[in-house]
Amino acid sequence: MHYDYVPMPERKPLKWPNGNKLAMIISTNLEYWDKTVDTEKPAYPGGPGVVINTMSGKYFDAPNWSWREYGQRVGVWRMFEEFERAEIPTSCTLNSKLAIERPQIIERVVKNNWEVVAHNFVQTEPLADYQFDIDKEREIIQKTLRVYREFVGKPARGWLSTSLRSTPNTPDLVAAEGLDFWTDYMNDDQPYLIKTECGRPLVSIPYTVELNDFQAFMFQGHDVNGAVAMFKEGFNQLYKEGEKSGRIFNLGFHPHVIGQPHRIRALRDFLTYAKQFNDIWWTTREEITDWYLKNHHTHIG
Repeated sequence: MHYDYVPMPERKPLKWPNGNKLAMIISTNLEYWDKTVDTEKPAYPGGPGVVINTMSGKYFDAPNWSWREYGQRVGVWRMFEEFERAEIPTSCTLNSKLAIERPQIIERVVKNNWEVVAHNFVQTEPLADYQFDIDKEREIIQKTLRVYREFVGKPARGWLSTSLRSTPNTPDLVAAEGLDFWTDYMNDDQPYLIKTECGRPLVSIPYTVELNDFQAFMFQGHDVNGAVAMFKEGFNQLYKEGEKSGRIFNLGFHPHVIGQPHRIRALRDFLTYAKQFNDIWWTTREEITDWYLKNHHTHIG
């Protein structure tokens, strides 16, 4: 895996289709956590959560596990209603085990024809645990993609690692499985190409942990109005920069965080704000990938 360092001033202007200034992606993370993991290390859901004392993964952490399950039982359905009401697509990142254990969620996603991004098999098994066991990492990736195809009804096009904890081998492994885009690296506001060992390039379409409900609410302690202001600030700056060269605006959401009754207004208010702009490409990572593979030479040649 290799990508070139090309700073923003050395790139040609990126011209999105139809003169749009921003490519807009709203990510909804559909994640599943095992109740316990056979490890002495902290592990989700024994890690960061609403009850902050850290526990070994081998112990059942009832408050933190059930807080996350709230997103599956209640929060995600609030989010889906907001997206459907606003007639705006969401890009869903999917732990394959969630499709097995909570099939009603992925059925709703497929019914709406929303994008689904492969997001590892289960949230409690990050690929980084297997940095020095490439065969085990490949096995997890292949298992993830098999289940994805079964429940989504088509092959996956792209990959986001659990907690973004990939290894230096992961881009090469997912490219070898036929995937086209990669979402782990948060080092840009535009797409770029990653070279892989198999010769199949990956389009990097960055995810975000900055413009993210976890960051806004759980780490920075914003209320709803503060979170909306944070999301608008990022949107406004990238929209302004997009006048000269197109940008990607990505918000990352989790059903157990923004899906809470006292936070859902942040999603609704931001969608209402962003819909006022006419030169926004409400798109998917797949659409960006297909466009960029054809047009990357006009940007970073």
